[in-house]
Amino acid sequence: MSFCRSLPGALVSLVVLSTSMTACLTPEEYLAQADEQSYALIDARRAALFEEGGGFTIEPPADSLRQRILRGEWDGSRELDLLECLDIAAENSREYQSRKESLYLSALDLTLARWRLSNQPFATLGAGADGTPGSASDRNVDADAGLTRVLGSGASIVTSIGSSLFRVVTTGDGWDVVSNFNLSITQPLMRGAGRKITLEPLTQAERNLVYQARDFERFRRTYAVQVATQVYRLLLALDVLDNQIRNYENLAELRERNDAYADAGRMSRIEADQARQDELRSELDLVAQRAALARQFDNFKLFLGLPIDADLSLDRSEYDRIVTEDDVLENIDLMRAVEIALLERLDFRTTVDQFEDSRRRVGISRDAVRAGLGLDASVGSSTVDSGGTNFDATGTTWSAGLNFDLPVNRIPERNAYRSSLITLQVARRNVEQDSDQIEANVRDAVRVSVNARRSYEIQLGATQLAERRVESSRLNLEGGEASTRDVLESEEALRNARNSKTTALINYTLARLDLYLELEALRVSETGIGFEPDLLERVRSAE
Repeated sequence: MSFCRSLPGALVSLVVLSTSMTACLTPEEYLAQADEQSYALIDARRAALFEEGGGFTIEPPADSLRQRILRGEWDGSRELDLLECLDIAAENSREYQSRKESLYLSALDLTLARWRLSNQPFATLGAGADGTPGSASDRNVDADAGLTRVLGSGASIVTSIGSSLFRVVTTGDGWDVVSNFNLSITQPLMRGAGRKITLEPLTQAERNLVYQARDFERFRRTYAVQVATQVYRLLLALDVLDNQIRNYENLAELRERNDAYADAGRMSRIEADQARQDELRSELDLVAQRAALARQFDNFKLFLGLPIDADLSLDRSEYDRIVTEDDVLENIDLMRAVEIALLERLDFRTTVDQFEDSRRRVGISRDAVRAGLGLDASVGSSTVDSGGTNFDATGTTWSAGLNFDLPVNRIPERNAYRSSLITLQVARRNVEQDSDQIEANVRDAVRVSVNARRSYEIQLGATQLAERRVESSRLNLEGGEASTRDVLESEEALRNARNSKTTALINYTLARLDLYLELEALRVSETGIGFEPDLLERVRSAE
């Protein structure tokens, strides 16, 4: 305590200030601060770009379905609908988690870019002693505090205040104090001058966050279509299995009827054996389809990131919610669809913006090969007595000067400038290539969707015809006007027609999802997969 009382008031204050500035946050508090700032930036960008709510986090869910299954808290009794499958896939997907982390890291980079252009305080403390073996000749305590700031013009300002406390032990004198104050400014006048050059890291960091937000949203929509494809393909397999079961039951019923007729002498044994043969074939197909469905469910559980041995079932009513009517496809304008896609596609907008980044970097790299001219100015003052607090004009010094850096031996900067020009050409070609690819994809998606809708309409009629054929052939068989082979062929035709109708419906649904994804009209929200009606209205041809 006696040592602290001997320190002058200015030095004590400086020590307290330095300590408070350097020991204010723990590592855990720094992490919490990083999360708070990064999540706020992400939520703000997503709200501005897509009107998405907050709540973004990279932390895994605390109570996911996979964890409940592993804990034995899931009995598989509840059937999953499409929305639940979307949530489960997002919880467990490694790629989904990686995309979220990439978005977070871009926001973290932005916090650093902003920090570099803000006031940056600093504080240091030091103490030491020196002397000969067995004794100390002097002791000292140093403290410095201040801040630095980079202005938009490129100027760098550094200001600091410090005190040094020292004592020569051998003389027995008291503690001597020297305090100083310094302010320095460095302003580039040629190379590196101007807001565009100085703020470029911040500008790029802001734009990178937008790119990552777009990329994540585009991935969410694409991933939702992938999940929907898996779900609808499973629904198709379930319906095909149901058709096979009905086919087997119908053939078993026909075989029993023919056996009875053959035993009564009203039908030849050949016709009875034909029914029996088709029944056995249908039973073999049923066994194979059950095994294929089980394998498909296992693959689906792998896709969702769930344990393979988990009991999982789908809500079959999801099939009934598939919409078959679509006014947009009936009146779609192909040229408008291409224009809308080029305006709305998130990935293409990023490609165009990255071309602008490349053009901006050409100007920056061009500036780097110029001559440098900088203005340096500083002012400082130190105490004139042992009290350490008496600053006087006689102890003040200043300096000012110009530094001129000729553009000689700037090979790295030259190469960077030439590389930036090449990168600009690559970016221009990327815009052209992506534009052509999007147009081709939209055209193909429109054709596939229109053809899929027409195929479904045809298969719907074919199924109705096959049902009438079965009914007619059975009636004719009872009346003796048709053979067993006619009934067997009609049953097989009905099974194929039903399978083809379901396949056509699923293909039509997936084709529409793919088309609206190409147009960037597909939306993913808490209610599931939807579409942007205003955007779809713009692709319809004028009545």
